[in-house]
Amino acid sequence: METLLLSDSEEQLEIAAKLIQDGEIVGIPTETVYGLGADASNEEAVRSVFAAKGRPADNPLIVHLAYFSDAEKYTRHIPKLAYRLAGHFCPGPLTIVLPKNDRIPMVTSGGLDTVGIRVPSHPVMHRIIELSGCPIAAPSANASGYPSTTTAKHVISDMDGKIAAVVDGGQSEYGVESTVIAIEDEDTVRILRPGCVTREMLLKHCGNVIIDPAILHDLAEGQKAASPGMKYKHYSPKADIIMVESSLEDFTDYVGKKGGDEVFSLIFDGDEKDFPYRHMTYGGDSLSQAHLLFQRLRELDDIGAKKVYVRAPQADGVGLAVYNRLIRAAGFEVIRI
Repeated sequence: METLLLSDSEEQLEIAAKLIQDGEIVGIPTETVYGLGADASNEEAVRSVFAAKGRPADNPLIVHLAYFSDAEKYTRHIPKLAYRLAGHFCPGPLTIVLPKNDRIPMVTSGGLDTVGIRVPSHPVMHRIIELSGCPIAAPSANASGYPSTTTAKHVISDMDGKIAAVVDGGQSEYGVESTVIAIEDEDTVRILRPGCVTREMLLKHCGNVIIDPAILHDLAEGQKAASPGMKYKHYSPKADIIMVESSLEDFTDYVGKKGGDEVFSLIFDGDEKDFPYRHMTYGGDSLSQAHLLFQRLRELDDIGAKKVYVRAPQADGVGLAVYNRLIRAAGFEVIRI
């Protein structure tokens, strides 16, 4: 199969939408990361997404809609709190887990009776949903376990020949996947996967926000993943990632003792003037770190890094999303100095 590279013109978006209607897979830009878009109600198309990614079948997919009101077509019940939060954060990088109805197949939800609903703000994704008339299941457009894709070039690198087309919509704005929440009660939500909609932002619109333990720890044996990104090793390049929580001085000393020809470090903007070893920077604040993280992990593979020591970001606000991606990329290996 030849993978087409499409532009974001209306004519090319119509081609992408028709491919999805026909059961094909299309790489689509969103404001978070690029997604592998397929008709969420088409079981065969969804199975093709799992096959293209090499994704485990019990890892649920998020369903993308043009408007939050469309969620009524695919769910059994929408709590008032979900509507309230959607009014503030949709369209945008927030996914709300809701009880699904039979219009969403079990293969799409990873065997769960719930489904994550998101309304993307990226104009290309929004328009393709409108043109196709389909609810679009769109996990990140990368090989399973590898860093997510934030450019069309990344998607082609992972998916060339495996999917019908990729729409080039530029670099993703946020760079990490959406925040996923579940509604606990009429005024409480649980964050299942952190993103750029933070706990602090959610607390402005509800009484309580719980951080699920699986954000920073592996799932217990036999526990089902209620959200993508909870169960398996994710976001990991070919290089061995080791996260280090320390001051810059201690980090520098530690890396100096562990150095080698194929050892690199990922450090904050501004650290480089006092850091004598091979490195890349990945931003000086949480938003820039989120935006650059997956791009840097892929670049480290491109230059042949075998081991990468990463200065750990702060684990609050948007930083919690970056920390979550890194701890999973590192297989929960963290050095604390």
